[in-house]
Amino acid sequence: MAPHRPPRPKALLDAIEAESPTEFFGSVWRVVTDGFDPLRPSRAGGRWDDGSFDVLYTASSRDGALAESWFHAAKGQPILPSKTSKRLFQIEAELHRVLDLSAEGKLAALGVNVTAFGRLSYVQRAEEYPTLQQIGEVAFFHDYQAVIVPSARWVGTNVVIMTEHLVLTQLDIVDDEPVDLAEWALANRAKG
Repeated sequence: MAPHRPPRPKALLDAIEAESPTEFFGSVWRVVTDGFDPLRPSRAGGRWDDGSFDVLYTASSRDGALAESWFHAAKGQPILPSKTSKRLFQIEAELHRVLDLSAEGKLAALGVNVTAFGRLSYVQRAEEYPTLQQIGEVAFFHDYQAVIVPSARWVGTNVVIMTEHLVLTQLDIVDDEPVDLAEWALANRAKG
């Protein structure tokens, strides 16, 4: 049985319906544990998904993907995992129906407390995630293939791909490399 989803707020439905879809053709990056499929989506109930649809979290820059992965490995989780091998993948994406919420003021207009965006700890995510998950779910409801959003961990954007609205040929792995997240974090401590 599917989890009960609260009614979608009419104001949010109308606001996202009023947006003009855009396209995204280019590279995105994603860090995964070595041996895992970088194109395998999840329903983890993350920042932009409520667990009711499949998503692939990616970043529009190499460093953005590394910053996100470092946060979850070192700061965001209650317990630091033992050292695992990670790989960074560059993926070419061809997305035809994209909701771009990266411009200044877009998230605030949708009810997001932007002063707290990305500043809460992983343990406090319940204070931030519900509004963001609602936005993601409404974008999914409106058949978007992806949402471009500001990164909570790095200067730039993330591209949250809603894989149920595309075919796998729209995503193509073009490069990958092993990464040492701790080494990257040490070199980039003051940049994020």
